[in-house]
Amino acid sequence: MFQPLGFEQRSIITSLGRMTYFTNEGSPWQNHNSASADKDTLVFLHGFGGGSSAYEWSKIYPAFAAEYRIIAPDLIGWGRSEHPARNYRIEDYLTSIREFLQQTCNQSVIVIASSLTAALTIRVAIAHPELFKSLILTAPAGLSDFGEDNSNNFFAQLISIPILDRLVYSTGIATKEGIRSFLEQRQFAQPSRVYEEIVNAYLESAQQPNAEYAALSFVRGDLSFDLSLYIQQLTTPTAIIWGQKSQLTGPEIGRRLAQMNPQAIRIFQLLDDVGLTPQLEQPAVTIGLIRQFLPLLS
Repeated sequence: MFQPLGFEQRSIITSLGRMTYFTNEGSPWQNHNSASADKDTLVFLHGFGGGSSAYEWSKIYPAFAAEYRIIAPDLIGWGRSEHPARNYRIEDYLTSIREFLQQTCNQSVIVIASSLTAALTIRVAIAHPELFKSLILTAPAGLSDFGEDNSNNFFAQLISIPILDRLVYSTGIATKEGIRSFLEQRQFAQPSRVYEEIVNAYLESAQQPNAEYAALSFVRGDLSFDLSLYIQQLTTPTAIIWGQKSQLTGPEIGRRLAQMNPQAIRIFQLLDDVGLTPQLEQPAVTIGLIRQFLPLLS
């Protein structure tokens, strides 16, 4: 796996299994700075998709390591974390995100999250507002927003067939060609921005034992929900970044969600020529926006 300089791997045990995370406890971050306990904490949560992991934010969080305590986990079923052989449900991730924050953080934190995980994080923040100081989210969507149902598409139906689903995963998703195609067609606005390191990082995560369970649950739509039914209950100060060329979850969905709760959602920033993961496609711009938003949300 890919681990930035100065970041150490740690783990905790949740009710669903062991969660691995990366934190800035190594050199050079701890050489001349105050102890981590004295700093605010930034928690980076990756989205879902074939081969997703904390790598998704690895071009972003080192930029904040001198000023903040950084925590970037692999969610259950992804990356280096445990991969229980089960069909995953929404409640599994609501529970594991909550438990992870409760175990790793002794005060409210700033969470930076993407896509469906960002939408799940909103639900955790609604249920447990004391855990959160603010939210910075990229394309937070439940994938069934405003009554839309994406689980009836051909591919979702195909992988609902037992045995065939795992065959499709091993031959069509968890391969170098499958990962590159997924990134170029679903995640990025410009395929030329998908370089070898990104493909290899996603591939390594996708080929972990039992990695297919979480990925197939996501593609089947088992983790999707209508965020518009919850968004008005959010009270945590929030900023949203949305790529103009996000697949499946276009910016019009983001605008509608943001307009439902302007008291909490203080910033909605559209990015031209960017897809679902600006943190990988335009990392320098994403870092700049996060730096701009942090004081505005405090």
